[in-house]
Amino acid sequence: MWADVDTKNDFLNYSEVADLVVDVIRDPSMRPVTVGVFGSWGTGKSTLLNLIEHGLNPPQGASEFVVVRFDAWLYQGFDDSRAALMEVIASTLIDAAKETSFLPEAKKLFARANKMRMLGLMVEGGALALGMPAFGFGAKGVEALGKLFSGEADHDSLGTLKDEGGKAKDSFTGLLGPEKQQTPPQQIEAFRKEFSDVLIGLDKTLVVFVDNLDRCLPKQTIHTLEALRLFLFMNHTAFVVAADEEMVRHSVSEHFKDPGDRHVTDYLDKLIQVPVRVPRLGVQEVRAYLFMLFASAGNKVPGEHIEALRVGLEDNLRKAWRDEPISTERALELLGSNVPVEVAEAFPIADRIAPMLASSSSVLGNPRIVKRMLNVVRMRVRVAALREMPVNEALIAKVALFERCMEEKAVAHLYSMINSAAGGKPEVLAELEGLLEDPVKFTEACPDLWTKVDLVRDWIRLEPQLSTVDLRPVVYLSRETTPLRVLRAGLSADAAEALAVLKRTSNTSSPSAKAALQTISGGEHAAVMTQLIESMRSHSEWTSKPVGFDGAQLLAEKSPEAGALLSDFIHTVMPDKIRPWLSSKLKGASWYKEREKK
Repeated sequence: MWADVDTKNDFLNYSEVADLVVDVIRDPSMRPVTVGVFGSWGTGKSTLLNLIEHGLNPPQGASEFVVVRFDAWLYQGFDDSRAALMEVIASTLIDAAKETSFLPEAKKLFARANKMRMLGLMVEGGALALGMPAFGFGAKGVEALGKLFSGEADHDSLGTLKDEGGKAKDSFTGLLGPEKQQTPPQQIEAFRKEFSDVLIGLDKTLVVFVDNLDRCLPKQTIHTLEALRLFLFMNHTAFVVAADEEMVRHSVSEHFKDPGDRHVTDYLDKLIQVPVRVPRLGVQEVRAYLFMLFASAGNKVPGEHIEALRVGLEDNLRKAWRDEPISTERALELLGSNVPVEVAEAFPIADRIAPMLASSSSVLGNPRIVKRMLNVVRMRVRVAALREMPVNEALIAKVALFERCMEEKAVAHLYSMINSAAGGKPEVLAELEGLLEDPVKFTEACPDLWTKVDLVRDWIRLEPQLSTVDLRPVVYLSRETTPLRVLRAGLSADAAEALAVLKRTSNTSSPSAKAALQTISGGEHAAVMTQLIESMRSHSEWTSKPVGFDGAQLLAEKSPEAGALLSDFIHTVMPDKIRPWLSSKLKGASWYKEREKK
């Protein structure tokens, strides 16, 4: 089994990319600089950050860098990310200055950060950058100001303005010392100067790694980006921001009320000077990654042998433009003598499944997906061994590969055929195995639900053959997927896919949501609405619209039965008064039924 966490070991041949980023940061002429490490979920962004950090701070010798790791997602819902980032940086600089004469300056910087947090000036800085005077208000006050300026203020937000105004007045009048009368811009400028003085005095470059930005809600994402722009973009600094670029673009678009693609691009270009994209893994990279995972599992192979394998694979990948891929036999030789049997048996499996994992649209070589699939295989292998089932890892891996790469309805169809076939041996598998060299007849023989014919052909071609094996034990081992189907309340594959679309719909004019509605059969409207309502129950603050409500509204407009469920739900969460954001949505809604007040 393999832990689903980032690592400091390079199993993915990312060292070349990491070295390029290190070179950029080390070049004084490039600083200040912000590097964007872009990649989708699970592609190894955090691992790449680890490799970059290792390149900046080698094990031996004094480093010229002070490194800060900031997990933006960690502070979501608990702290203002701008203030949290300032405090983490200031605290790190105190540690770096402990043995120097600049410790007082570092402590003064930390006190400044706390003072700015108390005054809400982090929030004000972001507000002022957007052209909105914050007048000393905190986060809730700025939000209420925004509603006032946009004409959306309600009774609650006006009350917030009154309360926050009193707090702001008390904060400013309560400050002691010569800085009592400093305005927000003056406080920010003082922080920047003190920050610069500490770095110059330490003769260090601060490198801030910002991770998990794409896991944050749009507001948290923008706050973190604004902190980089407003406070820290000065000499002796470098930032490395790891994120899914499309998720960040979405956050910018949401926060600034759909400003248009060009403005979103301009905004990101001003913040990210050097964009670096995590390389997509090809067949050779996936194969090498699988070799490394299998070799490192269970700590059965000595560390020096695993390192020899890693170096050999890395060298082969870097010379892939001229050399043939390393053979399975050569890879095993790099592990020395007495290679554990399970490792020797796993390497041929890696060799066979790598092409599908690299090319399947549902995997595309994503390291995290690959690792999770292998963990599923290993769990099933253990259960099979405990129950003395007549199946091996290669067979389990082949069927798990079909689950991972094919649509759910295709997987359900395969399992149905296995359970209904004599001896658990569907005839269609034998037929397809005999037609591998005839593409036309193979396509004709392929079940209609198996729409990815090229992928099916590659899968059928993999060893071991399935036509002579009782596959019912393998279906039994896949039962851990059953809870997912239970959660979907027995939805068909089409309805389940439509539910996923409606859950993330944020606009009632969404073409994809309207298309998804057409795929839901009339008998499943209520079941889909029930699932949408369940997903919204965790929304605690009904002063704002929950994610998925627009999708539920579209379904309610299509189905009276689903509309009645949504109407009842609204009365449950808002028994006394409909929130302002919802009032306009309910005007003229035939599915919403007013209840008589008692």
